[in-house]
Amino acid sequence: MFTGIVEEVGEVVDVRRHDDVVVLAVRGPTVSLDAKHGDSISVNGCCLTVVDAEGATDGVFHLELVPETLKRTSLGAAVTGAKVNLERAVPAGGRLGGHIVQGHVDGVGALLSRSPGERSDEVRFSLPAELARYVVEKGSIAVDGVSLTVAGADRDSFTVALIPTTLADTTLGIRGPGDAVNLEVDVVAKYVERLATGYLGAAGEEARSS
Repeated sequence: MFTGIVEEVGEVVDVRRHDDVVVLAVRGPTVSLDAKHGDSISVNGCCLTVVDAEGATDGVFHLELVPETLKRTSLGAAVTGAKVNLERAVPAGGRLGGHIVQGHVDGVGALLSRSPGERSDEVRFSLPAELARYVVEKGSIAVDGVSLTVAGADRDSFTVALIPTTLADTTLGIRGPGDAVNLEVDVVAKYVERLATGYLGAAGEEARSS
């Protein structure tokens, strides 16, 4: 589990395909300090497993992308030199500075527009139709692994306000119109929907039979 508080912006230093798996080499001196084989690291909001048996070397660690990841996230288009948001899994008892982020990408959106302010930016992203019901004003959403508060939402887009720290310390400060981003909606909303659907379905059956 993650919190959506990015620890550092890393860089993709190599992309290699082995049959149907893509191996990414990522440089991240901070997150690789204690990285070892089997650890989870969030890369642009996608939970990936470190596959270096001896741990990271020179701040570089390796990750494997299977077809499901390539199909459902923006990482399938990763190229050498790309900047990525990195976060280690939160330890038990650690601070939950953002919100509960699983690293399970729900969909891919795109940056539609950016309205710069004196120090902050308001940014609008497209929203896949199947995710719209989970995104509400003042709710939480993870964009490329960054925990953000929704400033406004409609059926096919949402806006967020990016503070100076987010602009400086994550890739969202350099994203431009058309850039793809990984989206993860609040998992609590999905569980509430599932539970409510079961309850309302049972209530509907009772009403029809009475």
